[in-house]
Amino acid sequence: MFQKVLIANRGEIALRILRACKELGIQTVAVHSTADADAMHVRLADESVCIGPPQSRDSYLNIHQIVAACEITGADAIHPGYGFLSENAKFSDILAAHNITFIGPSGDHIRVMGDKIEAKRTAKRLGIPVVPGSEGAISDETEARRVAAEIGYPVIIKASAGGGGRGMKVAHSEDDLLVALATAKSEASAAFGDDAVYIEKYLEKPRHIEVQIVGDGAGRAIHLGERDCSLQRRHQKVWEEATSPALNASERAKIGEICSKAVADLGYSGAGTIEFLYENGEFYFIEMNTRLQVEHPITEAITGIDLVHEQIRVASGGGLSVKQEDIRFQGHAIECRINAEDPRTFVPSPGTITHFHTPGGLGIRVDSGVYSGYKIPPYYDSLIGKLIVHGRNRVECMMRLRRALDEFVVDGINTTLPLFRDLVGNTDIANGDYDIHWLEKHLASSAG
Repeated sequence: MFQKVLIANRGEIALRILRACKELGIQTVAVHSTADADAMHVRLADESVCIGPPQSRDSYLNIHQIVAACEITGADAIHPGYGFLSENAKFSDILAAHNITFIGPSGDHIRVMGDKIEAKRTAKRLGIPVVPGSEGAISDETEARRVAAEIGYPVIIKASAGGGGRGMKVAHSEDDLLVALATAKSEASAAFGDDAVYIEKYLEKPRHIEVQIVGDGAGRAIHLGERDCSLQRRHQKVWEEATSPALNASERAKIGEICSKAVADLGYSGAGTIEFLYENGEFYFIEMNTRLQVEHPITEAITGIDLVHEQIRVASGGGLSVKQEDIRFQGHAIECRINAEDPRTFVPSPGTITHFHTPGGLGIRVDSGVYSGYKIPPYYDSLIGKLIVHGRNRVECMMRLRRALDEFVVDGINTTLPLFRDLVGNTDIANGDYDIHWLEKHLASSAG
């Protein structure tokens, strides 16, 4: 087991990792920008190192400074959390060259799954169902017309190196196609420095289903069920559930087995998530995230398995702590992402939190790194906390969530709490009857 882990992140996920390390008897090192000097994870870590000014590129994305912090403190491993350097293959390679363990998959696996075209090819080879579309990047307008005609309109054009909805355009006809293609390539180039795009069949009303897996790097892997992340705004997840209201036990077992076998065959090490669009009983692979997900706590709630513990165990050579047959799914869990944003316009709302009170009681978990008097800096993601609620079934979970939202108080800034109070009382949400377009339509109708 590691002696000392450096946490190369900030906010709630840094605190989450710190707690897991302490439970395993591992010393912790917090790194931080000058803007995060008073952050909770910095206060609680055994050691802390300032790695630069507020801008991410000069601090949390500064590989040289992070490696130097490891060498100064004697940390023998790094946990990257999510975002920042968590899916940076170069970072993984550099750490290996310095004999520092990256708590995550190999650089090669990060590269394969980070390229959306190569990821799709790999998924298809491993037996994972994929969305019909181009075999690789689209070379020109003629090929785009041919592929779109073969799979049928509507189609969606996606950036090969993309994510978060950037470089993504829908075309409903050939007239739309060329404009969408040019726009997607331009956005992809600006956002990722790579204008390669590919085309897929556009599904009209799919759900977003993702399967949590953990591999030991030696040909063994397990799945921990699925999460439904269909409530999204601009391709950003807002509310997640485990298990999905749309799946039955047979579908869950089938797609879980496909995913665990695939990552075992790949020789994958660590936690990962295979994401799908799901429509009319069919799953279609869209991407694999080679890191811990923001929404991992709801999987922990229904399985009782600590995913960060598993990541650390695997990375240290200890293997998986459980077998597939040991895993039982119990109850239902929902996560609401509490952002420092206006609940109507979603404009960021940095500032000082004057009062912060979290709900409590059975089945309630709040992952957050903020506190009363904390100043939210304007430089980073607006996520300030996650409310995770677990119940014996979905009805109990929803009632518990309603109560928890009523208790949650964040004063001094705008947050998305009012949005969730609205959603928890909505009939469609209560019935689990929604898809990836539902939330934006609901917000548009509410504004109108």
